[in-house]
Amino acid sequence: MKRTLFALAAALVFLTGCNTIAGVGKDVQKAGEVVEDAAKKK
Repeated sequence: MKRTLFALAAALVFLTGCNTIAGVGKDVQKAGEVVEDAAKKK
């Protein structure tokens, strides 16, 4: 029972971390696009 609970908790932490990292990556990409567009306008 303890192994199952530990595996479930570890999977939850791993999946949460992946979603957070993916979200940060998308935010950084969007910021880069804004900077690139601003540079093209000048």
